[in-house]
Amino acid sequence: MPNKRCSPSAGCTPLQARPSRADTDTSCDHAEQGSPRSESPSVTTRLLQAQTWRIALVLLAALITGCATTAPPPGQRDPTDPWEPFNRNMYQFNRTLDSAIFKPIAQGYDVIVPDPVEDKITNFFVNLRSLQTIINLALQGRAADTGRMVERFFLNTVFGLAGFFDVASMSGLPAFDEDFGQTMAVWGWSDSRYLVLPLLGPSTVRDGLGRPIDTYSDVIWREAVDGRGYGIAIDLIQMRANLLPLEEQLEDAFDEYLFVRDAWLQNRNFKISGESETPDYDDFLDDQ
Repeated sequence: MPNKRCSPSAGCTPLQARPSRADTDTSCDHAEQGSPRSESPSVTTRLLQAQTWRIALVLLAALITGCATTAPPPGQRDPTDPWEPFNRNMYQFNRTLDSAIFKPIAQGYDVIVPDPVEDKITNFFVNLRSLQTIINLALQGRAADTGRMVERFFLNTVFGLAGFFDVASMSGLPAFDEDFGQTMAVWGWSDSRYLVLPLLGPSTVRDGLGRPIDTYSDVIWREAVDGRGYGIAIDLIQMRANLLPLEEQLEDAFDEYLFVRDAWLQNRNFKISGESETPDYDDFLDDQ
């Protein structure tokens, strides 16, 4: 009996209406070759997409929460932090991103890697950044300290097995930590506005402008730019793991943003001038 869907009047015969299995397979092969076949996403893809959306929603919530955070009126703000509303929002954004991604990775890393190994990894990356410190010490005109830092780098690299062992500290050589932001402060740019950078965290306008200069002399970052990013990934995870013991202090702080800002500025001023002024938290608490 002829197939009703295919009749001679339609330009085909009943035999064409019931193609053989071979003909069907051949037609499917041609169809696959002629046009791409749509496939449903795999379970793994769906999970990755769901996780991506989840992180995006968390970050959006952080920005909304940050925008709702109140800051003092312009006349009552700290002179070093006139952009406090923006900085608070950016700080909240960074903290949310850290809690969702970086902190869990660092916690897992800290559980897996033994403490002595973490210490050696920290020593290795600190030694690699010696070039940045040597250059900035020279730019600041500190010839004697430049020589000490060169000696320190030589001892740790040669006798400390590429810096994994801090032989220089065992020998009594002082350690230095200098960057181009400190160099510009020595040159005369002493005061700069506080600024929280996306992902990078606390900084100032001066120090933020100095980061690209330091990056050029940073072997780890240059390797990452050349496509070899595994080194900087380990370095960043190790640095975040080193900060895990401070989490309890942040959680106990009356105002986490002010605690981080004042502590960072105090440490920064000490590095530049050797002097440190502790913020008057009693006055702050009395005003609340």
